[in-house]
Amino acid sequence: MTVVRISDDALALACGADEVARAFEAAGCEVERVSSWGMHWLEPLVEIDGQGWGLIEPGDVTSVLDSSSEKAIGKIEDHPFIAGQHRLTFARAGKTRPLSLEDYAASGGWAGLKRARSMTPEAVVEDVIASGLRGRGGAGFPAGIKWRTVLQAAGARKYIVCNADEGDSGTFADRMLMEGDPFALIEGMAIAAHAVGAQRGYIYVRSEYPHAIAKLNSALALCADRIAPFAIEVRVGAGAYVCGEETSLLNSLEGKRGEVRAKPPLPAIEGLFGCPTVVNNVLTLAAIPHILTVGGASLYSSLGIERSKGTMPIQIAGNIKHGGLYETAFGITLGELVNEIGGGTFTGRPVKAVQVGGPLGAYIHPDQFDLPFDYEAYAAADGLIGHGGVVVFDDSADMGAMARFAMEFCAAESCGKCTPCRIGSTRGVELIDRIRDGGRRADAVEALPQMHNASKQGRSRDDDVALLEDLCETMRDASLCALGGFTPYPVLSALRHWPEDFE
Repeated sequence: MTVVRISDDALALACGADEVARAFEAAGCEVERVSSWGMHWLEPLVEIDGQGWGLIEPGDVTSVLDSSSEKAIGKIEDHPFIAGQHRLTFARAGKTRPLSLEDYAASGGWAGLKRARSMTPEAVVEDVIASGLRGRGGAGFPAGIKWRTVLQAAGARKYIVCNADEGDSGTFADRMLMEGDPFALIEGMAIAAHAVGAQRGYIYVRSEYPHAIAKLNSALALCADRIAPFAIEVRVGAGAYVCGEETSLLNSLEGKRGEVRAKPPLPAIEGLFGCPTVVNNVLTLAAIPHILTVGGASLYSSLGIERSKGTMPIQIAGNIKHGGLYETAFGITLGELVNEIGGGTFTGRPVKAVQVGGPLGAYIHPDQFDLPFDYEAYAAADGLIGHGGVVVFDDSADMGAMARFAMEFCAAESCGKCTPCRIGSTRGVELIDRIRDGGRRADAVEALPQMHNASKQGRSRDDDVALLEDLCETMRDASLCALGGFTPYPVLSALRHWPEDFE
């Protein structure tokens, strides 16, 4: 009997993978539902004996089975999009059944946990430090240093919290991993628990990920005995973007309002329920099992450049021809990602801007496409890597409108705790409206009578632009968390590179 492998990833399902699977079953085939390869522009993607066919519809079944289909892409592993990658975190992507313990063990699963439990907690932490792994959630803080802080902190109870509140635009790596390789995340959390002395862990998942939530709960039921005495519970968020910030997330887990906490104390010292807590995101924890295998830490640290070590699962989205997940070592340039790997814009029009790092990331101009994917390089360019999301815009995009959206997004999602974020973002929307409308916008005049009076006294458009820059500086330096602190990045980059779009 012909065995047909089709992904049950949420994106594949949205593209009709279930209907395609039923059509193959009706044709007498055995269908295996596997994780996604990450070539999203080709979903539903069908694999038979290693050979692939992309964008398959139920009506294509006959031509696929008799090898006459024009949608054949050859051997999937040899496809340029896959062959050019260096997959560690997503090594099983497209190859294993998400809830098969047999598939997971056969592909090296549990080896990292087995070795970690044969080591002292201190030795495990030193391995993670030696690997150079930095948090993949945005700040890029060294994971091993955070673990060592929790290990050394005094506390009768300690916790491991996985931040799976993936809310950045153009990001989907967390979802892909939770749906396609949930045991890897669970194993990484169990290793972290051994390393710091934690007894319990929580996975905080955004409510918009029902498939990931179901997969995680099923996976935990299957492997609870393997990670015992450590126990993990899945908690579902309530849709607040700010809960992606670690202290807001902890408040939400405790049943409180999702609101940023002042730091210090750091969560590593006083986190969940006042106890020392490791808070890492999905990609950070999922990299741990590989690092803890024999030689894994040295291999990981040998990849990348400067202080950015290992691999990064980069998510290519937006107006792009070949959208999907591309895992590679740090150091690849943005131009390579967009033009060579992504294939340029989907519309065929010139690229105007690329936003890296989610809705709070800077807009990168094509003149900067030689920028290497590296934490420090992006920081030097007034940008951020964040969660590794890359969103492409063609030359029809209005960057003034995109800058306004950044302020509007911040105003809508602010927890309200600090004035620069809560009030500054609202004033930012009004100020951008005044700049773009030449100071004539009626609702802005009504909302800001003091600004109206100032304009009557002769404040020019240049004065308004200078005021916007001052406002961004205040938000960046005085906000309690990254929501208000990073909102100026897209605004100032749009204003700097495309001033004509603010006319």
